Amino acid sequence: MARRRSRRNTKTTNADFWAIVIIILFLFWFVSTKGGSDPSGQQTRDRITRNDQQKDNKIEKAKPAAKVYGGLSSHDYQKLADLDFKSGSSSYITVNNDHSTLIKNAWRVNRVIYSDLDSLNRTSHSNTAFLQKRNVANDSLRERQFIEPTGWHYNRRNGTQIYNRGHLIAYSVSAGIDLDGNFNPRNLSGDQNNPKNLFTQSAFSNQRIQTMFESRIRVALRQNKKVIYQATPIFRGNELMARGINLQAVSTDGTLDFNVYLFNVQPGYSFNYNNGRAKVNHEIYVKENY
Repeated sequence: MARRRSRRNTKTTNADFWAIVIIILFLFWFVSTKGGSDPSGQQTRDRITRNDQQKDNKIEKAKPAAKVYGGLSSHDYQKLADLDFKSGSSSYITVNNDHSTLIKNAWRVNRVIYSDLDSLNRTSHSNTAFLQKRNVANDSLRERQFIEPTGWHYNRRNGTQIYNRGHLIAYSVSAGIDLDGNFNPRNLSGDQNNPKNLFTQSAFSNQRIQTMFESRIRVALRQNKKVIYQATPIFRGNELMARGINLQAVSTDGTLDFNVYLFNVQPGYSFNYNNGRAKVNHEIYVKENY
C-alpha cells in the first residue's frame, strides 16, 4: 500500500509541475503579446529598444544626411522618433554630443530650403536655412497666425495656453525670406503664415525651450556670422502631432555649434499624438534644464 501511495504522489507532483510550467508560459505569452493583440511581440520589442536608447537620455553618435549640406539623416530621424518622454526628464536632449551634422562650408547663398508637406500634410521633413545678419527680423511686423497644422487644436477658453503654431525656421531669423525660400529685400518681416514652416507645438516647448536656441542664432547673426540652421519636426508613424523637434546650427567659423532634440511636451498635460488632443495629467513634470 505504501508503494502505491508513493507512485500516486509522484504522479500528482509531476502533474502539478507541468501545470505550473504551462501557466508560466501562458502568462509570458499574454504579457509579451498584449493578450494576443500583438502576436509577433514586435510592439514589446520596440518598447524595450526605446527604453534602452533612452537610458542615458541622449543619442551620442549621428551621421550627416546624404546632402551637400548634411544635416539630420533618415536613420537618426527614426532614432529620435522612437524616444519616449519620461515624466521628470529634461525637456531636451543633445544629439551627436551637441555637435551639428550640418556641413559649415556648404553656405553659399542666403536662402531657406523649405521641404514640401508629406502625404498627411505634415511638416515631417527638414527645413534648412542659410542665414546672415540681414535676416534678423523686426518683431513689430508680426501678423496674426491662421494656419492650422496637423494635430492643431485651439487653446481652452479658461486662458490656459497649451498649443502654439511652432515655426521650424523662426520668424526672428527669417527677415526678407519669401515663401519660396529666396531673399527679397522688399519683404521686411520674417516668415509667418507659411504652411511649410509650421507644426503643432506645445506652448512650453516653443516659448520656454526653443527660444533659447533661436536666441543663440540671433546673437551669432548680429555678430555678422553666417549660420546654417536646420529644424526637423519628428513624427512617429502616421501620428499627426510631432513627438519633438531636432534643432541644429553651425556657423561658418565654427563658433556656434549645437544639435538638440526638444520633446513636444507640456507640464501638467499629456498628448494623444495620433490626433494632438491634450488632457490634464498632473503627473507630467518637465525639467527645463538639461
